[in-house]
Amino acid sequence: MALTDGERTRTWRPAWPCAPAQVLRPQRRGAGDPTQRHEESGRIWRAMRTPLGPATLCVHPRPAAGEIVGRAWGPGAEWALDRMPALLGADDDPSSFEAHHHPEVAAGWRTHQHWRIGATGLVMESLVPSILEQKVTGKQAFGSFRELVRRHGEPAPGPVGALRLMVQPTPETIAAIPSWEWLRLGVQPAQSRTVVTACRLGPSLERITELPVEEADRRLRSIRGVGVWTSAEVRQRALGDPDAVSFGDYHLANWVGWALLGRDITDDEMAELLEPYRPQRGRAAAMAMAGGRTRPRRGPRMSVPTHLPTR
Repeated sequence: MALTDGERTRTWRPAWPCAPAQVLRPQRRGAGDPTQRHEESGRIWRAMRTPLGPATLCVHPRPAAGEIVGRAWGPGAEWALDRMPALLGADDDPSSFEAHHHPEVAAGWRTHQHWRIGATGLVMESLVPSILEQKVTGKQAFGSFRELVRRHGEPAPGPVGALRLMVQPTPETIAAIPSWEWLRLGVQPAQSRTVVTACRLGPSLERITELPVEEADRRLRSIRGVGVWTSAEVRQRALGDPDAVSFGDYHLANWVGWALLGRDITDDEMAELLEPYRPQRGRAAAMAMAGGRTRPRRGPRMSVPTHLPTR
């Protein structure tokens, strides 16, 4: 790791063909997310609030050389670079995954064996926007999160002025936002109450990254207003949990149903189909959708999950 004029750098050689844009796509809350920017050149910029303070991380893949260069600025720069491999999926071990229960899952696995689930190690970064996404359209939730960051966050450190990169507000700042401001942000009272409650527990919630995923799930769901769906969304992103399935999602069960059975199914049916893949049910669902049939588009459209590999 090198330091030059306040910029820290690190070059990392992953043991597999790592695709940072694909791994980091779930961390971006819509194309206008001010905390993460993707460039056509392949570079990804992330603003994050680390345990050591704000940081900006620029991830620059160099496929020809088989390496990824990280550049970071701010008080949390060293932490961000230390976490960069995990962020890009280095801690995700798919070696025990068996795709023989359904031919569609096997087909998806054959073409996506290098797909990895990244882990940010930052719980509140994922929990706040996940709560905002409860039971609303993706467009509405992304807009509310964008305005929350722009109005109450802070500029990211480093040479990112042209990118308008922002750091998510601190839990303390979010907890102090008045009810009328939440309404201006387009957030309903039930969601804002849950966000404020979670932010008041921020320090203890950040420590769940050190716990088994089962205990992390229990502690997340002990917060009033945080259920199975929200917990899964957070565990996928913050902990890189390959078993996390977003039960209760508007689309997921039907997408898995069409991929495996050619019809809409319930959450209970999806749970039964995915049970043989425990403790990697989330990976199995993703591989089913990558290798199976696509659900015909009809009816109202809501937010599309971004934690799945592209077809």
